[in-house]
Amino acid sequence: MVMAWKSRTRSLQVFDTEQSADTVEWCPVSPNHNILVCGTYQLQKGAGVEDATQSRTGRLYLFDFRREESMSPPLTELQRMDTPAILDLKWCHVPVLGKAMLGTAAATGELQLYTMSDGQEGSCSLQTLSSLEVGAERLALSLDWSTGRMDSSDVRLVCSDSAGCVSVLSLAEGALTALSQWKAHDFEAWISAFSYWDTQLVYSGGDDCKLKGWDLRVGPSCPTWTSKKHSMGVCSIHSSPHREHILATGSYDEQVLLWDGRNMRQPISQSAMGGGVWRLKWHPTYQHLLLAACMHNDFHILDCQQALEGSGSCSVVASYILHNSLAYGADWSRLSLENPAPCSTPAAEPKESLAESGGGGHLKIQYESPTASFDTSLEDDTGRYIPEGIPSLSSYTAAAPVLKPDRDAPSLSCLLASCSFYDNMLHVWRWDWTPDEAQQESEQH
Repeated sequence: MVMAWKSRTRSLQVFDTEQSADTVEWCPVSPNHNILVCGTYQLQKGAGVEDATQSRTGRLYLFDFRREESMSPPLTELQRMDTPAILDLKWCHVPVLGKAMLGTAAATGELQLYTMSDGQEGSCSLQTLSSLEVGAERLALSLDWSTGRMDSSDVRLVCSDSAGCVSVLSLAEGALTALSQWKAHDFEAWISAFSYWDTQLVYSGGDDCKLKGWDLRVGPSCPTWTSKKHSMGVCSIHSSPHREHILATGSYDEQVLLWDGRNMRQPISQSAMGGGVWRLKWHPTYQHLLLAACMHNDFHILDCQQALEGSGSCSVVASYILHNSLAYGADWSRLSLENPAPCSTPAAEPKESLAESGGGGHLKIQYESPTASFDTSLEDDTGRYIPEGIPSLSSYTAAAPVLKPDRDAPSLSCLLASCSFYDNMLHVWRWDWTPDEAQQESEQH
């Protein structure tokens, strides 16, 4: 019997970053799964008419997420640091020198490293550790750590930049050392990533519409393969930490492609997202779930199970549509939300008003603290957005998601964060995916 599943997204809190927010990451290092960072990018134009100079400034925010504090909003700002504009940031997946370590890609062409330390009363803070300029007169655009499968034996970083170059760096005793750098793309190299299963393999994507693979053992004089399956600039790549050879890529062409690295001539699947795919993140635990930040078309959660089995494209099982600007940064938290959400005061918990609408869905009015703003959206029973003129969608029906092998849960609850550019907003939200018992009972009768 095919299981019917009910999907629902719900905003928990919004935060005004004051500058354009473009990247966000939850800490993957235990016991700091409650820690969240957000980076901003602000273009400061010159004052005079003839003045063509532009400076790029940024800010790095550190937050603590606490669900049990029911009398206050769950997100607490711990620290803010003024920095060069930040294009990307990633935590190392394993502790370095006994501490969680964060890397940022800056508009100054630098990779900057920070360590997180415990302060008084359990509060955390970031300290600058070191930095390395990957090149002059360029922006560092992306970075990735080699530690995606929690291997700490050889910690390295890969970085791409606006000059089309890719750099690989080693980390020893907290210091960055450049191992190699090469010209990878004709225009901006928007994205670079490791294969987490073989960290001598590096992937890159550029504004030249090319996706390339590089084998560091044979040197970067030429790529091991080049794909032109994307029709516009390639701006997101993420290696699956769960399944060897599996790779997800996204592009300005609004497509998500899944690949088997052993055959890069043709993707396993292709899924239209309706917006440029700036970031892709595999779920840290559930191997078939993929989070997509789709620029002009919000944030979406994809179920890739059927696609990975060779029987179709990825299915959108949830969407988060409460941002009002370009969807850039998004990430899953490893923090457990399996326990029911605590009761809370109206100031701490978002209120929802569900009213029947003529379109067969619900008009959802979302009040968000602490900014006292609200959004409305038309949703179907699965919590998905219904554009005007499109009939209501039925509950999403699919095979049950593959859960943890040691204990299959009857439902799935995830904590996520996302940020959007011109409205300067960071959102923390939850997604619940549960069996639709009502629909199953009606089908049985």
